[in-house]
Amino acid sequence: MLQTFLVFLGGGLGAAMRHGVNIGSARVFGINFPVGTMVVNVTGSLVMGLIVAYLAFKADQPWSQNLRLFLTTGILGGYTTFSAFSLDFALLWERGAIGQAALYVLGSVGLSLLAVFAGLWLVRTFA
Repeated sequence: MLQTFLVFLGGGLGAAMRHGVNIGSARVFGINFPVGTMVVNVTGSLVMGLIVAYLAFKADQPWSQNLRLFLTTGILGGYTTFSAFSLDFALLWERGAIGQAALYVLGSVGLSLLAVFAGLWLVRTFA
């Protein structure tokens, strides 16, 4: 139960951070291009890489599972799911599963775009 609460708490913090970046980016750059989303995706992926690499290679003492869940699944999950997508791709790539990595990217992006259009079509058609 504690782990679920930590993910919940971190997710709320991450979502609030994402909202702040989106609002700030819209004020600075306008709304004609989704700068905020791009900034969130890139910075979230960078921080995911930093945390995972530090925990795997540099941490003198093992971090608790609770802290890892709070930071990665919670905060970064609420901030951007793109960071998890990027990490999954990187792990496949580093394992040498290049074909699977390519399929993962093409499938995730392609199917997600198709799903958005399907949702738009369904609501426009039947609602």
